Amino acid sequence: MELLNESAPNPLAKTPKSGMSTGGKILIAATGGVGIGLSIVCASFVAPAFRRICLPYVPATTEQIQNVLSFLPKNSAGKLLDIGSGDGRIVVAAAQHCGALKADGVELNPWLVYYSRLAALRHSVSKRTRFFRRDLWKFDIKDYNFVVIFGVEQMMQDLEHKLIAECPHNTKIIACRFPLPSLEHVKIIEDGVNTVWFYDLNKS
Repeated sequence: MELLNESAPNPLAKTPKSGMSTGGKILIAATGGVGIGLSIVCASFVAPAFRRICLPYVPATTEQIQNVLSFLPKNSAGKLLDIGSGDGRIVVAAAQHCGALKADGVELNPWLVYYSRLAALRHSVSKRTRFFRRDLWKFDIKDYNFVVIFGVEQMMQDLEHKLIAECPHNTKIIACRFPLPSLEHVKIIEDGVNTVWFYDLNKS
């Protein structure tokens, strides 16, 4: 009987594939590229922007927006600035609430600025709103009658100095989450994390 030579090639055995098909490699590369792109965009929304003081993106709640609007009469005219405007919802809501008001936002995160502009366009207030990608510490605030602040505790002292030095004497300031440390507020809406402090520089 003839013995099988184990060293000889077996004609019935399947030759293993040397590697992945070209189509599979392209699919993996494309999927990876999309994943990296989405990670970069999403990180820009949820991670703090690079600032002298970290000001993370935390969306305003519906209650916070309503509390802010309660200090803006519907016939309000002039100009409003939202410092650290994030996704633009305060600016858009103010423009919708006050027909004669021009509302601006200043935000360092470029993706949030682009998103805000699209939101203003979607809500038909793009002609009365503007969004600037700027460092808030270098942004000129002398022309605003209303200033809304969604800040962090560490920035409020420096921001108070900037407001007093640059804003007109009749400027109204609406601070959310944290109060200004030295200015005396005129009114306050006590609402837990949605608490809002109202200041009038003309009375300070």
